[in-house]
Amino acid sequence: MLRPTDAFNEAKKAFYSGGVIAFPTETFYGLSVDPFNPKAIERLFSLKGRAETNPVSVIIADKGMLSRVAVDIPATANKLIDRFWPGPLTIVLNAHPDIPPPLIANTGKIGVRVPGSEIARKLSEFLSSPITATSANPSGKKPPVKANEVLAYFNGGIDVLIDGGSLPGRLGSTVVDLTVGKVRIIREGEIPSAEVEMALHG
Repeated sequence: MLRPTDAFNEAKKAFYSGGVIAFPTETFYGLSVDPFNPKAIERLFSLKGRAETNPVSVIIADKGMLSRVAVDIPATANKLIDRFWPGPLTIVLNAHPDIPPPLIANTGKIGVRVPGSEIARKLSEFLSSPITATSANPSGKKPPVKANEVLAYFNGGIDVLIDGGSLPGRLGSTVVDLTVGKVRIIREGEIPSAEVEMALHG
């Protein structure tokens, strides 16, 4: 278990060798692997016991990374990005061809956000890469808010654990799909649907 100031170099070694990193977000602890590495993705799904039909979203350090994971980005995305990023809004866009299909359950779509957590943003920035953003729990279990809860779930299963202390829990991110020609709210989380509508039409 490593403090953020000590952990990034170890995380980089693990990330680029197909390893799994546990890290704090603004809500829960998450699990990160290289989203362009099929073997790392396979390991992530196996570790969580996650169904192959359940896609995994990604975190990016800033808007400048968006073109590495998504294509055909509509103007509505920019409105939402300007209003809510960094923050708990996941935007579903058409996936870049470089994204391995297993990560996105062969949907051709990818969820992406710039998180409110400074540690999560800096991790992506330090790695010079988007990172996966799935909660650090076996599928069906409660997402962890403390580092020792992550260890209890995955003892020996992760390569680096960045200890961000006790996290607030709260709701997950609101998820908005922009690939269907109109805005479709898939999941209402921290950001109410009304705020999303206001950002688009207010």
